[in-house]
Amino acid sequence: MEAHIVTIGDEILIGQILDSNSKWLAELLNLSGIRVKQITSISDSPKHIKDTLHASLGEYDLVIMTGGLGPTKDDLTKQTLADFFETELVYHEEVDKRVRKLLALRGIEANEMNKSQAYLPKNARIFTNHNGTASGMWFEKLDTVFISMPGVPFEMKTMFEKEIFPAIKRHFPTKSIYYKTVMTQGVVESHLAMRIREWEENLPPFIKLAYLPQPGIVRLRLTAQGNERETLKEAVEKEITKLKKLLPDEIFGYDDIALEEVVGKLLRKKKATLATAESCTGGYVAHLITSIAGSSDYFKGSVVSYANEIKTGILSVDQTTLEKEGAVSQEVVEQMAANVKDKFNTDYAIGISGIAGPTGGTAEKPVGTVWIAIATPDKIISQKFLFGEHRGRNIRRSALQSLNMLRLQLI
Repeated sequence: MEAHIVTIGDEILIGQILDSNSKWLAELLNLSGIRVKQITSISDSPKHIKDTLHASLGEYDLVIMTGGLGPTKDDLTKQTLADFFETELVYHEEVDKRVRKLLALRGIEANEMNKSQAYLPKNARIFTNHNGTASGMWFEKLDTVFISMPGVPFEMKTMFEKEIFPAIKRHFPTKSIYYKTVMTQGVVESHLAMRIREWEENLPPFIKLAYLPQPGIVRLRLTAQGNERETLKEAVEKEITKLKKLLPDEIFGYDDIALEEVVGKLLRKKKATLATAESCTGGYVAHLITSIAGSSDYFKGSVVSYANEIKTGILSVDQTTLEKEGAVSQEVVEQMAANVKDKFNTDYAIGISGIAGPTGGTAEKPVGTVWIAIATPDKIISQKFLFGEHRGRNIRRSALQSLNMLRLQLI
């Protein structure tokens, strides 16, 4: 079964608002075995709406539209739908009463424009909007179901979950879908694909793998489709067990969990504390750590030692070592980690120094060169990385790499 999601409204096309409705609907539909084959955003013009409806007719089993149902003159969807489905708008007294009651609860006096919300296509199945004034509508033509809902997410989501989605599941027999996302860090997409190529080629035919890369992280999404959800879940979990043997250090979690959350849970479990000493990342590691609620249980603080005098004056990095080896060096970053650990009296510490770019690189130390050190209760480990030329990506990748290095020490 295939679906087409259509969002209507110029405000989306000009970038005034983000299309969060499509993302929400697509995820819910796919989880229920309905494949979303296309997502389209169009203007609120009769021609554009009709062209889209004609193109979808018979091409998809289900077309879900959001937006364009307001009471003002620029919302033209309702009349356009009536024209397309060759019907007329008729007055629904019960809808009018509901709208007036809703507005009265909000201290608003209903007017003729609000009354227009009670005029709906005669051959449509009507769905109640419990949070707003625009009703939902269901049409059928040439084996395609067309559903129109308000564009306000708060109104649309409640209507869809309570009324429309149950109706869709009753109307269409759907297969079960189970998917799980494996979160990896520390290896780029192409190298990752080479390492797991044989495993991927031997996946059962009903399980599909998708690579979803972002700076510093590659998500592997396994999607299984069939009749029994529990059987699909068992099959996916079996394949993930095999995958863990191939990527023992790179897999840090599942289903879009943040690396900083994983690290926080490990620190809390060990009742351990952490401090950071950051140069090229400018406090970004500390930002990620403290973005997790309750991080004060394990995170004591950070020194952003961007200038060399802060490295020597606050972190007590040896001046001679700094001058001889340079700020971006194994010796300096190890001192940063060890000294911030001592000064903050923590169990673990992260030290980072690098050349984020786009300037500052040399032939010996090009842009993207980063040294990371982890100080543990009994040792210091460090590693050099070459992350590339993009400043923002270098900062992000450096921070994530440091968190994963810490994670491996914690486990």
